[in-house]
Amino acid sequence: MEELITKRNKDVILFFEGLEEIITSLESTFEETRPLFNAERYLTDKEVAGILKVSRRTLQDYRNQGIISYILLGGKVLYKESDMEKTLNNNYIKAFRE
Repeated sequence: MEELITKRNKDVILFFEGLEEIITSLESTFEETRPLFNAERYLTDKEVAGILKVSRRTLQDYRNQGIISYILLGGKVLYKESDMEKTLNNNYIKAFRE
């Protein structure tokens, strides 16, 4: 005897729950991902402050002191990801005890 599969079937319920998890995961991935512009990713104050573990006020001090490069566009500050990597590499101090 063949079984009638309905939306109340355990396997169907599990399938749709799994599908919902995949959709949620994809949505969060797309929210966090931004397209590149001329092969460059631009970061906001908030993102850079989080990466460097400093306050946004400290970032402003770094900008004022010419420590980090930035773009000021209509009152919005952006940072090239490649510039941030260069700045970190240029300020890298190698351990003298190994």
